[in-house]
Amino acid sequence: MNKTKKLALLVLLTTSINLFSQNKADALRDAKIASEAAFNMNFETVLKHALPAVIEEMGGKDAALKVMKSSFEGMKSQGFEFEKTEIKQVSEVVKEQGQYRCIVENFNQMKMSGKRVLSTTYLLGIYNDTDDYWWFMEANKLKNKTQSDIILPNFETQLKIPENDGKVEVVD
Repeated sequence: MNKTKKLALLVLLTTSINLFSQNKADALRDAKIASEAAFNMNFETVLKHALPAVIEEMGGKDAALKVMKSSFEGMKSQGFEFEKTEIKQVSEVVKEQGQYRCIVENFNQMKMSGKRVLSTTYLLGIYNDTDDYWWFMEANKLKNKTQSDIILPNFETQLKIPENDGKVEVVD
């Protein structure tokens, strides 16, 4: 192989590695943005990073905003308090069915009615290459074939979708 071909191959390999690294870093950044937006009840930003099919299933953006606002207002009136949110990690980014995808581990700590809820949930991230940011949805919804077919018809993945985990503690 001549030097020109070796250089071209090296540039191609480096570019491919940077693309996947950048996408993983971007997924982490966008997951943190969406998580902090939920924590701060900035629902416009939450919806920006929600998979459009999920918003559509909720009746569109306006209906989704109303549901989110009323749900959180109702929970707050009952003493609900978000204490902490943290994006723990992002899986490797894979390309499947024409989409870049990853799994995001999300930790939330909430308090309500003298109890603290600690939960680890997993999100499916799908890269929105048109607008250059990531969309997310609850990954466990994809384990239900009926929901999966509505939100992402013919969805298949090699990504491992872990089970959500949570525990409740009594607060002194």
